Parts: sequence; C-alpha cells; structure tokens
Amino acid sequence: MRFSYWPLAVQPVDDVLALAKHAQESGWHGIWVADHFMPNAKDVSTPVHEAWSLITLLAAQVPGVRIGPLVLGNTYRHPAVVANMAVTVDHISGGRLVLGLGAGWQENEHTAYGLPFYTVGERLRRLDEACVLIRSLLTRSRTHFDGRYYQLTGAPCEPKPGAGGIPILIGGGGEKVTLRIVAERADEWNVWADVATFRHKAAVLERHCEALGRDPASIQRSTVALVYLTDDACKLRRLTSEPQPRQTIAGNVEQLRETLAAYAEAGVDEFIFPEFNLPLGAVPEKLDLMDRFIEEVAKGFR
Repeated sequence: MRFSYWPLAVQPVDDVLALAKHAQESGWHGIWVADHFMPNAKDVSTPVHEAWSLITLLAAQVPGVRIGPLVLGNTYRHPAVVANMAVTVDHISGGRLVLGLGAGWQENEHTAYGLPFYTVGERLRRLDEACVLIRSLLTRSRTHFDGRYYQLTGAPCEPKPGAGGIPILIGGGGEKVTLRIVAERADEWNVWADVATFRHKAAVLERHCEALGRDPASIQRSTVALVYLTDDACKLRRLTSEPQPRQTIAGNVEQLRETLAAYAEAGVDEFIFPEFNLPLGAVPEKLDLMDRFIEEVAKGFR
C-alpha cells in the first residue's frame, strides 16, 4: 500500500512547498491538492491558492513523487483546456501527474464566480463527457467530439503526454452514477471512506465493472480519512463514539496499524493522509506527525 500527503491550499505557498519536499524526502508516495477558490463556509475571507498553479509549482520543485488534484471540479474549466494544461504539467514533472476529476460540488463557489451549478445529474453527465473528451485529446492526433455538452472540431492537444500517459482518477462514491463512470472511464478511483464504507463502495464498483465487462483489478483504488494519532484514551473515546464531520480513523500506533491492515485487506492501493484536522501555521508539528505516521504506523505496509 502506498501513502500520500494532502497539504491544505489555504496556507502560505512556502509552507505547502516545505511539507511536499519533506514528504518526498521521507518516503511518501504522492502529494495531492484540493481544487477550490474559497472556503465552503459563511466566512470566505481565508485565502485559498489555485490548485493548478500549486501543482505546477510542485511539479517543478519536488522530484520523485506523484502529484495531482484531488479532484478538479469539472465545472470550473473546459475539459479541453484541462487536457492541454495536464500535458504541460506532465512534461514539467517528467510524467508524474495524475489527473483527478470530479463533478464539482461546492455551490458557494459557483454562485460567487458566476459559474452554472446545474443539477447533480447534469454535473455527472458533464463529467462523463469530459472523461471521454480528455482521453481522446491525450491519445489522438485530432479530436472531433459532438456531445450533449461539449463540442470539438478537429482539436489538437500537442505535445502528447510522455510514454506512460496521464492516468485519469475519478473521485466520488455515488453508487448509481459516479461509480459507473469510474468503472467505464477511470484508471484510478478515490473516495473518502472508513474501512466499512470502502468495502461497500468497492463492491458496488466491482458490480459496475462486471456489468461493463471490465476487470475491476485494472482500477487503482485510493481512500482518504482524517487521521488522529494519539495515545490519549479520553480523546480516542470521544473520536470513536461521537459523529465526526468527515470519515475519521483514530488510535495509537498499533491501533492505526490494525486499521491500515484492514484497508489493505479491503483492496486499498493508496491511503491519502489529509491535514485538514491539523492547525494552520504549525509546520514543525505537521512534520513531526508526518514522520511518526510514515515511520511507525505505515512501517511494513510500503
């Protein structure tokens, strides 16, 4: 199982870069960046760095690790523009980009920037078309596309990606539509999930693959959960007994190792450690936690 880190885009660029460089130097597999322009909150004054710009910085200055958005909101950029941007970053990074795509969900961003939000169904249908369109641009000399939402006429996308191509990752866990799109279009899949949720969603994905005649093993699988590494028994009782706003795993080193073993048994190829529950401006504390997790908790899984 691989382990990747997800730094917050709301912190200074120098902090993001320091965390990413430390991850690369200490044996993490990848760095992921969220695609948002503003917080999903009433108070939107917190600065947020744009995802593609951060990813380009990481591509140029952090060697060795995979990089990518988790995930691009498809409604924010035309997919033909995304394909061309992705190829440039692929070349800058030497073939380390993973193109994470999603339907888009943060309504206040769409409202603030005058972007149509559409219905859930429309956003998912647009994502499906975008995957087809991007795949064609990345692999064909010219793309002719006459879809319901997007139209291209002899569109080039040059240069092409490097020899390994650009994997397309789709994020989400919607069982009727999103996982069907994953089964049909994606090289990789990501979902926020505890172990039980991941098992359930993976089983749904496998049924979609069976219906489409695709080998489910051909799709790499990653998951994300907030991580609380603590020996404080009172804190652990609270975290495990009270509802949490996001999927959460908590425990001491041995307990988290047991959880990772369960993820691995459920078929997780990559566990992504987000720093969403860590305080801003606490880079030294984050580095210490990163080291403890990768050296003690993840030991033996890599």
